Amino acid sequence: MRLTSFAFLLATAAVLPMPLAAQEAIGQQVVATDAANSAERPIAFAAQAPADAALVVMLGSGELPAGLPLTAAERDAVIAAIASGGFTGKSGEVLSLRGVGSRPRILLAGTGEAPNAVAIRDAAGKAAQDLRSEKSTVAILGAGSGAAMAEAALGYALGQYRFDRYKTGAKTPPPGAAITIVGDGPDVAKAAWDVRHRGIAEGTRFARDLVTEPAGVVWPQTFADRTRAAFAGVPGVTVEVLDEAAMKRENMGAILGVGQGSRRPPRMVLVHYRGAEGAPVALAGKGITFDSGGLSLKDGSGMSRMKGDMAGAAAVVGTVMALAKSRAPVNVVAVAALAENMPGGNAQRPGDVVRTMGGKTIEVLNTDAEGRLVLADAVQYVAARHRPSAIVDIATLTGAVVGALGDEYAGLFARDEALGTALVAAGEASGEAVWRLPLHANHYDDLKSDIADLKNVVEGGGPGASLGAAFIGSFVDEALPWAHVDRAGTMWSSGGSPTVPKGATGYGVRLLEEFARNWSANR
Repeated sequence: MRLTSFAFLLATAAVLPMPLAAQEAIGQQVVATDAANSAERPIAFAAQAPADAALVVMLGSGELPAGLPLTAAERDAVIAAIASGGFTGKSGEVLSLRGVGSRPRILLAGTGEAPNAVAIRDAAGKAAQDLRSEKSTVAILGAGSGAAMAEAALGYALGQYRFDRYKTGAKTPPPGAAITIVGDGPDVAKAAWDVRHRGIAEGTRFARDLVTEPAGVVWPQTFADRTRAAFAGVPGVTVEVLDEAAMKRENMGAILGVGQGSRRPPRMVLVHYRGAEGAPVALAGKGITFDSGGLSLKDGSGMSRMKGDMAGAAAVVGTVMALAKSRAPVNVVAVAALAENMPGGNAQRPGDVVRTMGGKTIEVLNTDAEGRLVLADAVQYVAARHRPSAIVDIATLTGAVVGALGDEYAGLFARDEALGTALVAAGEASGEAVWRLPLHANHYDDLKSDIADLKNVVEGGGPGASLGAAFIGSFVDEALPWAHVDRAGTMWSSGGSPTVPKGATGYGVRLLEEFARNWSANR
């Protein structure tokens, strides 16, 4: 029997695959890996070094201290090496020795005179990177007090981070023998590690992993899924995920507009840790899981790094993890504003107008200035729902801040002087530095639109970092303490540093963890 053309189409439709647009699966659907990152060295504390351990000796000068587990001959050999190598103990200086007695290796790590917590962390982190391939157990000496031993443990934990789950082929796993921090107060050190420092290491690792993962692995929904999984069973924590329907009900036109060009719809994730009474401190993070620029398409050079444009969201979630896992006495809520900025057929166009949750309208002149759009809805939502004592947002927002500050600092903008001062102090204590940059009344005036309340960029240039900050601040009530951290230059480390191996930095977790503890304590 012959089929008519219409009947033939019906018959073949039953066996042909569904059109791509109708399929729920996204991407090629072949998982790149099912492996985890290789295991890091476990950390322990003791009063004495294991007899077979490689030794790391932290020094503030070129003088070898007494009491080290060395024979007289070994000690003489190390002193001679210090003299011949010109080791002075300055911060960042190392001297590596092999063939000294029975020790597989001796590494001298400089802390500088009168080292603070940051210097101790840096010395231990530098040792972790220099001993990355050392097969033996490792002992770190010279920290001194139990509190300093815990700082050394944190430095080592941060410095030994690696992301290698996508590397294939026959290879020897990295050495996983234990690291022992040796000093006078092992019990005090372990308590400090368990109470605070372990949580910071875990939160930073979580943030680094999120930023390093390809955008085809971490998009808005999978970011939310990983967050739920990471906080499962953690006391005092609730996780709320807003999908498209929920955001439409809240009139969040700004974040929805950014995500409308992608097949992966936006999400807003809130992680609330209640470790104390009173109003929470709110941390808002930009979470663009991939930023093509939208129709205002970016140049192809370096676009692969735009998988990390969600580093602010990773930082705020990692901060809450650090606080919650250490059961810190704080009340803190993180909001991750997640979207993928793509130039799909439904993408928003330059010149479109969107309405935010609070009713203000925005003329979108450049779709590549999207981070401030998703944060506009995020800060309004967290302010309305949680009535925080302060809001700090953090974002890889502008190239302008990179031109001004490089990768040594994040830019800090604060309307509230107490809040700004607290964040500067937190940067100094944590080792994640910020630098104050200006907000001026003219910046707000420059953002006025001819056809809407605001425009998202000022065409023709201007102080881009300050204008971006002023835009976000326009959506926070002036009576509410608010600050903005532009961390665009600190997203990625091309060369590495003692506590930040090459790659995603996890910047913001230590800064905001330090800030949240002290802000909450002083309210």
